[in-house]
Amino acid sequence: LIYGAGAIGSLMGYLLSDPQSSNSSMVENVALLGRSRHMEKIRSEGLEVEAPDGTTLVHFRHLFTDLDDLLRSDFHPDVVMICVKTYSLQKLCQELGQSGILEDRLKNASFLLLMNGMGNRELFETQVPGALGRAFEGITSNGVKLAREGKIELKGKGTTVIEKSLPQELEQFIKSRFEDRGFVVEFSADFKRQQWNKLFINSVINPIAALARQQNKVILSPVLQSTVKRVVGEGVAVAGAEGFGFDPDTVLELVLSVAEKTGENSCSMLQDVLNNKTTEIDSINGYIVRLGELHSIAVPVNEALYGLIKATARGS
Repeated sequence: LIYGAGAIGSLMGYLLSDPQSSNSSMVENVALLGRSRHMEKIRSEGLEVEAPDGTTLVHFRHLFTDLDDLLRSDFHPDVVMICVKTYSLQKLCQELGQSGILEDRLKNASFLLLMNGMGNRELFETQVPGALGRAFEGITSNGVKLAREGKIELKGKGTTVIEKSLPQELEQFIKSRFEDRGFVVEFSADFKRQQWNKLFINSVINPIAALARQQNKVILSPVLQSTVKRVVGEGVAVAGAEGFGFDPDTVLELVLSVAEKTGENSCSMLQDVLNNKTTEIDSINGYIVRLGELHSIAVPVNEALYGLIKATARGS
């Protein structure tokens, strides 16, 4: 079950479906749960996936708009892949607890949180009864956009990294499906470091691009290099206090490399700001700010970016 089938969630549904089902037969063993208009469009016309090498249609038998829909169906998921925005996770946890589905359809299910930011599993395990030991995390650098209801556009292929503690059968299933579609997935025993690297990248690109109202390549502007370096340095200092040592120059090189490779992309935070939507700043720069306070480490540039996005974005 893909819980939160927006842009990334719909892409995951596509990647985990049997390639033989594309443009013809119905996908039976992967279900999507998302907004009603998106689900209705997919139900009537299929999920349209536009990529540089062509367009694919995928038809799903099981499409849900809420947990009650799922309870009324005959679909029994072994795994729930959660792809919601970080600010929606608290509400999702409440919905799971109040619906009764944890004692019913999801009694023995595993949960894979494929989300931005950090602190998500800790929240999930404290809020969802029985989740301890059944929740896992992943990150993805695939660039995808929800073009319209029922259609996603692949803007750039990246790597999906999942912690190497999933049940072996599930790991093999995900690996084979990704490879069948020509996508890269890795299962990392050192996942937390990978997660920190993703946070460093997001803490620079997302707020700066969103505030500048420009694509990712704005990060490469000479006038911003001092700011970018300071954002990275503050993040590395906080990570060190958490027990994860990084070389700031190596991290800076990584951030600039990603900004160059994805230069024509509009990051998710920019899209959220332009569309007057809530952003994920709390789990990105906000996470660095909170840890800075915890460890008495000054993070003034991250704090400024966090405050500016909160003042700009909807719902702040």
